[in-house]
Amino acid sequence: MADQSLNQTTLPALWKRLDKAWAVVVLIPLAVLALDAAQFWPVVTTASGAFIGTVPIILFAITAVAYIKASGAESLIARAFEGNPVRMIFMAALLGGLSPFCSCEVIPFIAALLAVGAPLAAVMAFWLASPLMDPAMFFVTSGELGLAFAVGKTVAAVGLGAMGGFVTLAFSGSAVFADPLRERPKVGGCCGVKAPFQGQLVWQFWGEAERREAFRDSWVDNALFLVKWLMIAYLFEALMIEYETTQYVAQFLGGDNLLTIVLAALIGMPAYLNGYMAVGLMGGLVDQGMNPGAAMSFVIAGGVSSIPAAVAVWALVKPRVFAAYLGLALAGAIIAGMAWGVIA
Repeated sequence: MADQSLNQTTLPALWKRLDKAWAVVVLIPLAVLALDAAQFWPVVTTASGAFIGTVPIILFAITAVAYIKASGAESLIARAFEGNPVRMIFMAALLGGLSPFCSCEVIPFIAALLAVGAPLAAVMAFWLASPLMDPAMFFVTSGELGLAFAVGKTVAAVGLGAMGGFVTLAFSGSAVFADPLRERPKVGGCCGVKAPFQGQLVWQFWGEAERREAFRDSWVDNALFLVKWLMIAYLFEALMIEYETTQYVAQFLGGDNLLTIVLAALIGMPAYLNGYMAVGLMGGLVDQGMNPGAAMSFVIAGGVSSIPAAVAVWALVKPRVFAAYLGLALAGAIIAGMAWGVIA
Protein backbone atom coordinates (compact mmCIF):
# COMPACT_ATOMS: atom_id res chain seq x y z
CA MET A 1 0.00 0.00 0.00
CA ALA A 2 2.86 2.32 0.82
CA ASP A 3 4.46 1.75 -2.57
CA GLN A 4 1.14 2.34 -4.34
CA SER A 5 0.59 5.55 -2.41
CA LEU A 6 4.13 6.67 -3.25
CA ASN A 7 3.55 6.05 -6.95
CA GLN A 8 0.27 7.94 -6.88
CA THR A 9 1.99 10.99 -5.41
CA THR A 10 5.26 10.70 -7.33
CA LEU A 11 4.05 10.10 -10.89
CA PRO A 12 1.90 13.27 -11.13
CA ALA A 13 4.77 15.26 -9.67
CA LEU A 14 7.19 13.79 -12.20
CA TRP A 15 4.77 14.49 -15.04
CA LYS A 16 4.40 18.08 -13.88
CA ARG A 17 8.17 18.58 -13.82
CA LEU A 18 8.72 16.82 -17.15
CA ASP A 19 9.58 19.12 -20.04
CA LYS A 20 6.95 18.07 -22.59
CA ALA A 21 8.97 19.38 -25.54
CA TRP A 22 11.96 17.16 -24.74
CA ALA A 23 9.55 14.26 -24.26
CA VAL A 24 8.25 14.78 -27.80
CA VAL A 25 11.82 14.81 -29.14
CA VAL A 26 12.32 11.36 -27.64
CA LEU A 27 8.86 9.93 -28.34
CA ILE A 28 8.73 10.69 -32.08
CA PRO A 29 11.71 8.46 -33.00
CA LEU A 30 10.54 5.79 -30.54
CA ALA A 31 7.07 5.80 -32.12
CA VAL A 32 8.59 5.37 -35.59
CA LEU A 33 10.80 2.54 -34.29
CA ALA A 34 7.80 0.76 -32.79
CA LEU A 35 5.41 1.26 -35.71
CA ASP A 36 7.72 1.23 -38.73
CA ALA A 37 11.26 0.22 -37.78
CA ALA A 38 12.51 0.47 -41.36
CA GLN A 39 11.90 4.23 -41.34
CA PHE A 40 13.55 4.86 -37.96
CA TRP A 41 17.05 5.51 -39.23
CA PRO A 42 15.98 7.60 -42.28
CA VAL A 43 13.80 9.82 -40.05
CA VAL A 44 16.54 10.25 -37.45
CA THR A 45 19.27 10.98 -40.00
CA THR A 46 17.09 13.41 -41.98
CA ALA A 47 16.14 15.34 -38.86
CA SER A 48 19.69 15.28 -37.50
CA GLY A 49 21.15 16.42 -40.81
CA ALA A 50 18.75 19.34 -41.01
CA PHE A 51 19.55 20.36 -37.46
CA ILE A 52 23.30 20.07 -37.93
CA GLY A 53 23.04 22.36 -40.93
CA THR A 54 21.68 25.14 -38.70
CA VAL A 55 24.08 24.64 -35.79
CA PRO A 56 26.49 27.43 -36.85
CA ILE A 57 23.75 30.03 -37.06
CA ILE A 58 22.24 28.84 -33.77
CA LEU A 59 25.60 29.04 -32.01
CA PHE A 60 26.15 32.54 -33.36
CA ALA A 61 22.67 33.66 -32.31
CA ILE A 62 22.75 32.34 -28.75
CA THR A 63 26.29 33.64 -28.23
CA ALA A 64 25.26 37.07 -29.50
CA VAL A 65 22.24 37.18 -27.18
CA ALA A 66 24.36 36.05 -24.22
CA TYR A 67 26.94 38.74 -24.99
CA ILE A 68 24.21 41.36 -25.25
CA LYS A 69 22.79 40.30 -21.89
CA ALA A 70 26.12 40.18 -20.09
CA SER A 71 27.42 43.48 -21.43
CA GLY A 72 24.15 45.36 -20.97
CA ALA A 73 24.11 46.19 -24.68
CA GLU A 74 20.53 45.09 -25.27
CA SER A 75 19.39 48.65 -24.63
CA LEU A 76 21.30 49.68 -27.80
CA ILE A 77 19.51 47.03 -29.87
CA ALA A 78 16.18 48.01 -28.39
CA ARG A 79 16.78 51.62 -29.50
CA ALA A 80 17.28 50.41 -33.06
CA PHE A 81 13.61 49.36 -32.98
CA GLU A 82 12.37 52.67 -31.68
CA GLY A 83 11.26 55.73 -33.54
CA ASN A 84 8.86 56.03 -36.44
CA PRO A 85 6.74 52.86 -36.54
CA VAL A 86 6.16 53.15 -40.29
CA ARG A 87 9.89 53.28 -40.99
CA MET A 88 10.53 50.38 -38.61
CA ILE A 89 7.95 48.17 -40.30
CA PHE A 90 9.15 48.94 -43.82
CA MET A 91 12.77 48.34 -42.85
CA ALA A 92 11.94 45.08 -41.04
CA ALA A 93 9.95 43.79 -44.02
CA LEU A 94 12.67 44.78 -46.47
CA LEU A 95 15.45 43.25 -44.39
CA GLY A 96 13.37 40.13 -43.81
CA GLY A 97 12.66 39.64 -47.50
CA LEU A 98 16.32 40.06 -48.46
CA SER A 99 18.02 38.32 -45.52
CA PRO A 100 20.06 35.15 -46.21
CA PHE A 101 18.22 33.03 -43.65
CA CYS A 102 15.72 30.24 -44.16
CA SER A 103 12.59 29.73 -42.07
CA CYS A 104 14.47 27.81 -39.39
CA GLU A 105 17.61 29.89 -39.24
CA VAL A 106 15.71 33.13 -38.64
CA ILE A 107 14.05 31.82 -35.48
CA PRO A 108 17.03 32.42 -33.15
CA PHE A 109 17.18 36.03 -34.33
CA ILE A 110 13.46 36.49 -33.78
CA ALA A 111 13.87 35.03 -30.30
CA ALA A 112 16.66 37.52 -29.69
CA LEU A 113 14.54 40.46 -30.90
CA LEU A 114 11.65 39.44 -28.69
CA ALA A 115 14.01 38.89 -25.78
CA VAL A 116 15.25 42.49 -25.97
CA GLY A 117 11.73 43.92 -26.24
CA ALA A 118 11.54 44.85 -29.93
CA PRO A 119 8.07 46.13 -31.00
CA LEU A 120 5.86 43.25 -32.07
CA ALA A 121 4.75 45.07 -35.26
CA ALA A 122 8.35 45.29 -36.54
CA VAL A 123 9.09 41.74 -35.44
CA MET A 124 5.95 40.49 -37.20
CA ALA A 125 7.02 42.24 -40.42
CA PHE A 126 10.44 40.61 -40.29
CA TRP A 127 8.99 37.30 -39.16
CA LEU A 128 6.56 37.02 -42.07
CA ALA A 129 8.97 38.13 -44.78
CA SER A 130 12.15 36.33 -43.77
CA PRO A 131 11.20 32.65 -44.32
CA LEU A 132 10.10 33.32 -47.89
CA MET A 133 13.24 34.41 -49.70
CA ASP A 134 17.01 34.38 -49.46
CA PRO A 135 19.75 34.59 -52.13
CA ALA A 136 20.01 30.82 -52.65
CA MET A 137 16.24 30.47 -52.86
CA PHE A 138 16.10 33.31 -55.38
CA PHE A 139 18.42 31.50 -57.78
CA VAL A 140 16.72 28.13 -57.33
CA THR A 141 13.31 29.72 -57.93
CA SER A 142 14.63 31.49 -61.01
CA GLY A 143 15.85 28.19 -62.42
CA GLU A 144 12.62 26.30 -61.75
CA LEU A 145 9.92 28.92 -62.23
CA GLY A 146 11.67 31.77 -64.03
CA LEU A 147 13.28 35.05 -63.05
CA ALA A 148 9.96 36.88 -63.10
CA PHE A 149 8.44 34.46 -60.59
CA ALA A 150 11.47 34.80 -58.31
CA VAL A 151 11.21 38.60 -58.40
CA GLY A 152 7.48 38.37 -57.83
CA LYS A 153 7.97 36.15 -54.80
CA THR A 154 10.53 38.57 -53.37
CA VAL A 155 8.12 41.46 -53.78
CA ALA A 156 5.36 39.35 -52.24
CA ALA A 157 7.58 38.52 -49.26
CA VAL A 158 8.30 42.18 -48.55
CA GLY A 159 4.65 43.08 -49.13
CA LEU A 160 3.41 40.37 -46.79
CA GLY A 161 5.84 41.52 -44.11
CA ALA A 162 4.72 45.12 -44.43
CA MET A 163 1.04 44.13 -44.40
CA GLY A 164 1.51 41.99 -41.31
CA GLY A 165 3.46 44.72 -39.56
CA PHE A 166 0.86 47.40 -40.21
CA VAL A 167 -2.03 45.12 -39.22
CA THR A 168 -0.22 44.30 -35.99
CA LEU A 169 0.46 47.98 -35.40
CA ALA A 170 -3.16 48.94 -36.09
CA PHE A 171 -4.47 46.36 -33.63
CA SER A 172 -1.62 46.57 -31.14
CA GLY A 173 -4.02 47.72 -28.45
CA SER A 174 -6.40 44.82 -28.98
CA ALA A 175 -6.60 41.65 -26.92
CA VAL A 176 -5.02 39.67 -29.76
CA PHE A 177 -1.63 41.35 -29.57
CA ALA A 178 -1.57 42.42 -25.93
CA ASP A 179 1.11 40.64 -23.87
CA PRO A 180 2.11 38.43 -26.82
CA LEU A 181 4.90 36.30 -25.34
CA ARG A 182 4.35 32.97 -23.66
CA GLU A 183 4.82 32.84 -19.92
CA ARG A 184 8.22 31.58 -18.86
CA PRO A 185 8.20 31.24 -15.06
CA LYS A 186 11.14 32.61 -13.05
CA VAL A 187 12.81 34.29 -16.01
CA GLY A 188 12.45 37.67 -17.61
CA GLY A 189 12.70 36.87 -21.31
CA CYS A 190 10.90 34.70 -23.81
CA CYS A 191 13.90 32.42 -24.21
CA GLY A 192 14.58 31.78 -20.60
CA VAL A 193 17.15 34.56 -20.15
CA LYS A 194 17.50 36.66 -17.05
CA ALA A 195 16.58 40.30 -16.79
CA PRO A 196 19.11 42.66 -18.42
CA PHE A 197 21.66 44.71 -16.58
CA GLN A 198 20.27 48.15 -15.89
CA GLY A 199 23.59 49.80 -15.07
CA GLN A 200 26.70 50.71 -17.05
CA LEU A 201 27.40 49.30 -20.49
CA VAL A 202 30.51 47.11 -20.29
CA TRP A 203 31.73 45.69 -23.60
CA GLN A 204 34.59 43.71 -22.02
CA PHE A 205 32.31 42.11 -19.46
CA TRP A 206 34.43 39.01 -18.76
CA GLY A 207 36.33 40.83 -16.05
CA GLU A 208 33.26 40.74 -13.79
CA ALA A 209 32.13 37.47 -12.25
CA GLU A 210 28.45 38.46 -12.19
CA ARG A 211 28.45 39.25 -15.87
CA ARG A 212 30.31 36.05 -16.74
CA GLU A 213 27.62 34.13 -14.88
CA ALA A 214 24.91 36.01 -16.75
CA PHE A 215 26.60 35.13 -20.05
CA ARG A 216 26.77 31.45 -19.15
CA ASP A 217 23.18 31.26 -17.87
CA SER A 218 21.80 33.06 -20.90
CA TRP A 219 23.80 30.90 -23.31
CA VAL A 220 22.64 27.64 -21.75
CA ASP A 221 19.00 28.72 -21.40
CA ASN A 222 18.77 29.89 -25.00
CA ALA A 223 20.57 26.82 -26.33
CA LEU A 224 18.24 24.38 -24.57
CA PHE A 225 15.17 26.37 -25.55
CA LEU A 226 16.06 26.58 -29.24
CA VAL A 227 17.45 23.06 -29.61
CA LYS A 228 14.38 21.31 -28.26
CA TRP A 229 11.89 23.25 -30.39
CA LEU A 230 13.97 23.07 -33.57
CA MET A 231 14.47 19.32 -33.10
CA ILE A 232 10.69 18.86 -32.85
CA ALA A 233 10.32 20.87 -36.05
CA TYR A 234 12.94 18.84 -37.91
CA LEU A 235 11.50 15.54 -36.73
CA PHE A 236 8.05 16.45 -38.07
CA GLU A 237 9.65 17.66 -41.28
CA ALA A 238 11.56 14.38 -41.58
CA LEU A 239 8.35 12.39 -41.16
CA MET A 240 6.76 14.30 -44.04
CA ILE A 241 9.81 13.83 -46.25
CA GLU A 242 10.30 10.12 -45.56
CA TYR A 243 6.62 9.29 -45.95
CA GLU A 244 6.37 11.31 -49.21
CA THR A 245 3.25 13.29 -48.41
CA THR A 246 4.01 15.75 -51.23
CA GLN A 247 2.56 13.38 -53.82
CA TYR A 248 -0.90 13.98 -52.39
CA VAL A 249 -0.59 17.75 -52.66
CA ALA A 250 -0.24 17.70 -56.45
CA GLN A 251 -3.58 15.91 -56.87
CA PHE A 252 -5.54 18.89 -55.57
CA LEU A 253 -3.82 21.79 -57.31
CA GLY A 254 -5.21 21.52 -60.81
CA GLY A 255 -7.55 24.06 -62.34
CA ASP A 256 -7.26 27.68 -63.40
CA ASN A 257 -9.49 29.82 -61.21
CA LEU A 258 -9.68 31.74 -57.94
CA LEU A 259 -10.71 28.63 -56.03
CA THR A 260 -7.46 26.97 -57.06
CA ILE A 261 -5.47 29.87 -55.60
CA VAL A 262 -7.37 29.68 -52.31
CA LEU A 263 -7.07 25.90 -52.22
CA ALA A 264 -3.34 26.08 -52.95
CA ALA A 265 -2.86 28.40 -49.96
CA LEU A 266 -4.96 26.19 -47.69
CA ILE A 267 -3.08 23.05 -48.76
CA GLY A 268 0.29 24.75 -48.74
CA MET A 269 0.07 25.83 -45.12
CA PRO A 270 0.00 22.34 -43.53
CA ALA A 271 1.70 20.40 -46.33
CA TYR A 272 4.78 22.52 -46.98
CA LEU A 273 8.18 20.88 -46.42
CA ASN A 274 10.87 23.34 -47.37
CA GLY A 275 11.34 25.98 -50.01
CA TYR A 276 13.58 24.01 -52.31
CA MET A 277 11.31 20.96 -52.46
CA ALA A 278 8.26 23.16 -52.94
CA VAL A 279 9.87 25.04 -55.83
CA GLY A 280 10.59 21.77 -57.62
CA LEU A 281 7.02 20.58 -57.09
CA MET A 282 5.51 23.85 -58.29
CA GLY A 283 7.85 23.94 -61.30
CA GLY A 284 6.55 20.56 -62.44
CA LEU A 285 2.91 21.49 -61.89
CA VAL A 286 3.23 24.82 -63.71
CA ASP A 287 4.82 22.98 -66.65
CA GLN A 288 1.71 20.78 -66.67
CA GLY A 289 -0.57 23.81 -66.96
CA MET A 290 -1.21 24.74 -63.34
CA ASN A 291 -2.27 28.32 -62.68
CA PRO A 292 0.93 30.28 -61.78
CA GLY A 293 -1.11 32.22 -59.23
CA ALA A 294 -1.82 28.98 -57.38
CA ALA A 295 1.91 28.21 -57.35
CA MET A 296 2.62 31.64 -55.88
CA SER A 297 -0.12 31.18 -53.30
CA PHE A 298 1.26 27.78 -52.30
CA VAL A 299 4.87 28.89 -51.81
CA ILE A 300 3.92 32.04 -49.88
CA ALA A 301 1.47 30.34 -47.51
CA GLY A 302 3.67 27.30 -47.05
CA GLY A 303 6.87 29.27 -46.56
CA VAL A 304 5.50 31.23 -43.63
CA SER A 305 3.73 28.26 -42.05
CA SER A 306 6.37 25.61 -42.77
CA ILE A 307 6.79 23.22 -39.88
CA PRO A 308 10.21 24.47 -38.73
CA ALA A 309 9.04 28.09 -38.67
CA ALA A 310 5.57 27.46 -37.26
CA VAL A 311 6.65 25.20 -34.40
CA ALA A 312 9.24 27.70 -33.25
CA VAL A 313 6.75 30.59 -33.52
CA TRP A 314 4.32 28.58 -31.43
CA ALA A 315 7.03 28.17 -28.81
CA LEU A 316 7.63 31.91 -28.53
CA VAL A 317 4.21 33.56 -28.60
CA LYS A 318 0.77 32.91 -27.22
CA PRO A 319 -1.78 30.96 -29.31
CA ARG A 320 -3.78 34.07 -30.29
CA VAL A 321 -0.67 35.74 -31.73
CA PHE A 322 0.23 32.50 -33.49
CA ALA A 323 -3.27 32.37 -34.98
CA ALA A 324 -2.85 35.96 -36.21
CA TYR A 325 0.51 34.99 -37.73
CA LEU A 326 -1.13 32.14 -39.68
CA GLY A 327 -4.12 34.29 -40.65
CA LEU A 328 -1.90 37.02 -42.04
CA ALA A 329 0.11 34.43 -43.94
CA LEU A 330 -3.03 32.94 -45.48
CA ALA A 331 -4.50 36.31 -46.46
CA GLY A 332 -1.20 37.51 -47.90
CA ALA A 333 -0.72 34.29 -49.85
CA ILE A 334 -4.16 34.56 -51.47
CA ILE A 335 -3.59 38.22 -52.36
CA ALA A 336 -0.16 37.42 -53.81
CA GLY A 337 -1.58 34.49 -55.77
CA MET A 338 -4.40 36.61 -57.21
CA ALA A 339 -1.99 39.38 -58.16
CA TRP A 340 0.48 37.01 -59.79
CA GLY A 341 -2.30 35.21 -61.62
CA VAL A 342 -3.24 38.52 -63.27
CA ILE A 343 0.36 39.58 -63.99
CA ALA A 344 1.49 36.20 -65.29
